[in-house]
Amino acid sequence: MNKSMIVAGVLVAVAASGGYWAGQHHGEQASTKATSSPVEKKVLYWYDPMSPAQHFDKPGKSPSMDMALVPKFADEEPSDGLKVDAAATQSLGMRLAKVGRGNLDESVTAVATVQFNDRDVSILQARAAGFVQKVYASAPGDVVAQGAPLADVLVPEWTGAQEEFLAVLRTGDKSLAAAARQRLLLMGMSESLVEAVAGSGKAQLVITLSAPISGVIQELGVRSGMALAQGVTIAKINGLGTVWLEAAVPEAQAAALRAGQTANVTLGAFAGKSFEGKVIAVLPQIDVANRTLRVRVELPNRGAALRPGMFAQIQFATGAGKSALLVPSEAVIRTGTRNLVMVAAGNGQYVPVAVRLGAEGGGKTVILAGLDEGDQVVASGQFLLDSESSLRGIATKEPAEPVAPVPVSGVKQPVVHQGVGKVERVSDREIVISHGPIDSLGWSAMTMPFDLAAPELARDIKAGDYVQFGVVEKDGHYVVQALRKTGGAS
Repeated sequence: MNKSMIVAGVLVAVAASGGYWAGQHHGEQASTKATSSPVEKKVLYWYDPMSPAQHFDKPGKSPSMDMALVPKFADEEPSDGLKVDAAATQSLGMRLAKVGRGNLDESVTAVATVQFNDRDVSILQARAAGFVQKVYASAPGDVVAQGAPLADVLVPEWTGAQEEFLAVLRTGDKSLAAAARQRLLLMGMSESLVEAVAGSGKAQLVITLSAPISGVIQELGVRSGMALAQGVTIAKINGLGTVWLEAAVPEAQAAALRAGQTANVTLGAFAGKSFEGKVIAVLPQIDVANRTLRVRVELPNRGAALRPGMFAQIQFATGAGKSALLVPSEAVIRTGTRNLVMVAAGNGQYVPVAVRLGAEGGGKTVILAGLDEGDQVVASGQFLLDSESSLRGIATKEPAEPVAPVPVSGVKQPVVHQGVGKVERVSDREIVISHGPIDSLGWSAMTMPFDLAAPELARDIKAGDYVQFGVVEKDGHYVVQALRKTGGAS
């Protein structure tokens, strides 16, 4: 941790502490003024200085700490934006970026290492017990051709069976000879060995085991003079005709990849040269440690030039992206429950705005809702602004996404007034919501109960959920006609 980070942490701690004591003092002072001043100010709502986003419709004590709630007066400076002067903007190093429309670069790049093709593997095992007479000049890591001799093995059990086969051949009985031949094959002898025995008329006392495929010897489990048991692995050979590349692709870009796509591969060992591979598998499991998905690419290995362990860079062809609203990815504040940007509203005012995000690539992120083309967003210093706006209780602007009312039989649908807030209590007939201002009704932010038009509206809603709701007036009461969860606090 460097010195600047320590200083920043101290400043944040001091600011938070100062906000608490200032809020406590302001609450006591404001409460005194509200009771003693002959000129009464209009109170919009009361709020908790340690949780400014939570509003109350009457004075009292904070539910979280033993401190007075602070009144918000109508003639105070409006809190729909955070004011930052030019000097502070410069000292914070704030940088703005314009929301523009363009085509997102959907090409996906990743780094990978060359690996053996695990599907091109051949294992040579002992099919009967015997003794190793000789091991040819080979070792793990050597490249061998198909048919190259690996070891000479004496198998006593096979010698007796071959003598019986030759005896049957001399009788001239074709049916008995065919049966004897089949017995040799079932004992594990190869077709070429049986043909050699029949052609020479002599039993093969020593069997030469050879490489079943061309490739590199991964394992060699025999030495001269050793005894072999049936099923022991003599050699494991990996083919070199093709190789694999295992790429780690970020989770956010994984949806753009599928089996069958082409991939352009460059390697540091072959400067200025590219290779064309093919995606053969997108593995189903995410690496939870770094949130990446493994993508497997198969690449032809002409002349065995590509060696396992080489580093490579892969570019996947995903096609051209569609036109969309784009912002720099660094401008987005991801809280875990929702995504925010700080929008410059002019005259030094900054407003937190909740946004819905789309795809990401090339340092840009698609905005699906919440911003308009031409808006200015803060691309540097936005986290400090977001913290300050939360301390001051500045409401977050939500995307304009109206809630579709749930039809209720026998209920006439009047004008639906939209609101957002946090559920404090809920039952089959009533819901209590701490909501923000509802302009269409002229309401300020407050906590109040509403009737439910139907119990099924709150079926999946519980206390603590943030909701968007539609309310109508009925016989002097306000009834919730539409209700759904949102991504976070508003």
